[in-house]
Amino acid sequence: MFEVTKISDQTEGGIRRASFQTSSAVCSRQIDIELEGDVVRSVRYTGGCHGNLQGIGALIQGMNKADIISRLEGINCKGRGTSCPDQLSKALKQL
Repeated sequence: MFEVTKISDQTEGGIRRASFQTSSAVCSRQIDIELEGDVVRSVRYTGGCHGNLQGIGALIQGMNKADIISRLEGINCKGRGTSCPDQLSKALKQL
């Protein structure tokens, strides 16, 4: 329920780039993630609350994906059962 769908996943030069389509329950439509090992280099959302999602991306840059998952998993937006941050945690679990 409320899962993300992997669109692409490529690794080049030690950098893994993956894109996910988000659940229709959230405002964002896509999440693009760059990882170096288990460390997040960048996160970009398409759609959603632009300022807030840029803020999330800036705050988690350089963090270990396990730490991000533990902080964002289960965040609920307006009773929808998921949120843009929760969708990111679901995407990171797949990587």
